[in-house]
Amino acid sequence: MPELILDRITKHFKNKIAVDNVSLCLREGVYGFLGANGAGKTTLLRMICGVLRPTAGEIRCNGTEIGRLDSDYRYLLGYLPQDFGYYPDFTARRYLEYLAACKAVPRDLAKEKVQEMLCLTGLEGDQRNKIKTFSGGMLRRLGIAQALLNDPEILILDEPTSGLDPRERIRFRNIISSLSKGRIIILSTHIVSDVEFIADEILLMKQGQIIQHGTVAEVTESVHGKVWEYLAGPDEALRLNDAFAVSNLKNEGERVRLRLVSDTCPCEGAVKIHPGLEDVYLYHFEEVSEHVDHLERRTL
Repeated sequence: MPELILDRITKHFKNKIAVDNVSLCLREGVYGFLGANGAGKTTLLRMICGVLRPTAGEIRCNGTEIGRLDSDYRYLLGYLPQDFGYYPDFTARRYLEYLAACKAVPRDLAKEKVQEMLCLTGLEGDQRNKIKTFSGGMLRRLGIAQALLNDPEILILDEPTSGLDPRERIRFRNIISSLSKGRIIILSTHIVSDVEFIADEILLMKQGQIIQHGTVAEVTESVHGKVWEYLAGPDEALRLNDAFAVSNLKNEGERVRLRLVSDTCPCEGAVKIHPGLEDVYLYHFEEVSEHVDHLERRTL
């Protein structure tokens, strides 16, 4: 079984600290890294992949620093970056066959592995089509397929569901769940639903630091007593939406049901309710409230 140790990892870019003294021990399972854009998730993943070198600290795989493992470490990895390179005039099959050769997949196994990945990601019917004709969702599925070609023990996925519709998101979650045994899977996202149901552990990242780490139940317990529900009139709902972090608004006739996240009771009559992972995210990342405000104000 693989084991990754991140020992006081720090990364500086000029005067900016992108990752700040992160220490983790990752073993078999699915790890969901949650954080707003700019939290340092991608930089941390690029260091785990060996694409970037830490300014300080060390990353070890099964006890050996990854730089010393060199190509042996790369053979263990499958990586889907936010933006992956491809040849637009290649067909999906030709692209995967090319990458299988680059990843040193044995020739006698390559065709079988490519077909398996095309089927797994639902691209078997489009395997002869040129990549430049693919939708955004199809491109993400192709990216997932290439990351899995070498049957990696460590699978790293950076914003893997970007561009996927709800049905494809469900397909993706099922794929990841089916692959989790015997692997370390690291999934970085700002979309809570991507990890809520499949991650064994959640890691919240903010300003380059891991601010919380645990199972979904453990992480949500941290905001117990801080999530409230209240039924308001339209004008009061707008006022509350401006004053507090609101994770959901729902019109109910002439009134609006709000779900609010606050350390203290936001208004008389508000009642405490059971928290979810989205509430945890909103509690730690205030910029989400601006997104909710922008989307939901139009419904009032």
